Amino acid sequence: MASLGTLYVASEWIIRVAMLFYVPQRRAPASARAWLLLIFFLPWLGLALYGLIGRVFLPQRRIEMQAKVYEALKALGARERAEHPPRPPLPPEFFPVLDLAENLSEFSIVGGNRFELLPEYGGAIDRLVDEVDAASDSVHLLYYIFGDDDVGERMADALVRAAQRGARVRVVMDAIGSRAGLKRLAPRMRAAGVEVIAALPLRLWGPNKARIDLRNHRKIAVVDRDVAFFGSQNIVSPHANRGLTNEEMMVRATGPIVRQLHAVLLADRFLEAGDIPAESRDVLATEGDDRGAGLAQVLPSGPGYNAGTTEDLMIALMNTARARVALTTPYFIPSESFLLAMKLAARRGVAVHLIVDKESNKPLVQFAQQSYYEELLDAGVRIHRYFGNFLHAKHMSVDEDIALIGSSNFDIRSFALNAEVSVLIYDKGVTAELRKVQEHCLARSEHLTREGWAQRGVGRRTLENLARLTDSLL
Repeated sequence: MASLGTLYVASEWIIRVAMLFYVPQRRAPASARAWLLLIFFLPWLGLALYGLIGRVFLPQRRIEMQAKVYEALKALGARERAEHPPRPPLPPEFFPVLDLAENLSEFSIVGGNRFELLPEYGGAIDRLVDEVDAASDSVHLLYYIFGDDDVGERMADALVRAAQRGARVRVVMDAIGSRAGLKRLAPRMRAAGVEVIAALPLRLWGPNKARIDLRNHRKIAVVDRDVAFFGSQNIVSPHANRGLTNEEMMVRATGPIVRQLHAVLLADRFLEAGDIPAESRDVLATEGDDRGAGLAQVLPSGPGYNAGTTEDLMIALMNTARARVALTTPYFIPSESFLLAMKLAARRGVAVHLIVDKESNKPLVQFAQQSYYEELLDAGVRIHRYFGNFLHAKHMSVDEDIALIGSSNFDIRSFALNAEVSVLIYDKGVTAELRKVQEHCLARSEHLTREGWAQRGVGRRTLENLARLTDSLL
């Protein structure tokens, strides 16, 4: 009779061989490599983790509901394209990018929008609270983090006041990111008439189980169906991030783009509640006046939407840029195609700026992203490490023509797994304002040089390369 040790070793080899055939199916080579390395060295642990987060899986009911949502949003986009087909005044080389955006996004380009950039953390919260306090009809919020702190309390108080005035107030919070707010603030808000719904509640078994690390990372607020806020900023104190002080980018928007952002918010609520609020049932049918400047379109991404929408458009924009590209993100774990686009743009003579944090709240992610710096520097990409605070903003500017601002980090997880939303803005004025913000960041950053970066020690290089092996898991 075989010993238990022999059976255990045999089981490990059965796992290794079986997963060698199963893991690479319909998966990017980098992701397959990371999983197979983990399973080869730690078969049972790797198998358990793969069962939890190895594949994107959702309950059948949610898949069916997402299909309905997707068709509804596509129908809205089709009406926008048929009724209002504005074309941004861009150089001809950008026309293929416009076509790609039209084909990938569920929404068309709409004009007549106004955007106000709110990079100052406290000021952005003040503007949102003021809008909620002025609401007369409805307030709808969707946030990854709704914290139980001074900022969360202040927002909860404003929402309660709005509900007491008779406004219909609805809040969707991510079940994991907002667990503190759901536990401590939600009961008080519900008692005052505020609807509070948890997005993607954690279920490890049963017919409603889903992959536990799929999160709703969007940040959207819509007030009276006239004003929207979007960007990277959560409803939480700027000091909540492990001792680091967050800096963000929130944007206040008016115009037809509000309808698109509202549709994404309502779609996420529909996935949890199964209905559309009475006060918002006309959102998917409403026509807006999109004349004038301020051309833009919403780019939702995540399970249920076209795969890789935001990443594909960013790559296309880098391939088309003529003079300058600036990328700002706290987490940078690029795919091979994204990395190649950055390097090729720099080698063409485009000034490619990557603005990242000098100090991160996620050491493993920081080591992994630093493993890409050397080849980027060799290609001529200019890397700037922001110091002082934690720059959590996520945005991109291309030449003097295009700005992209949203909730998505520039990493594999955000592009492929999380529910995210970005707005692509074809407006020189907005792009110029964003460039001023980026120049401010550059002034407070440490500029890396090839020579200086090459002097880091062997131990640090080893840690970076080991962390990079997990790039598809981060």
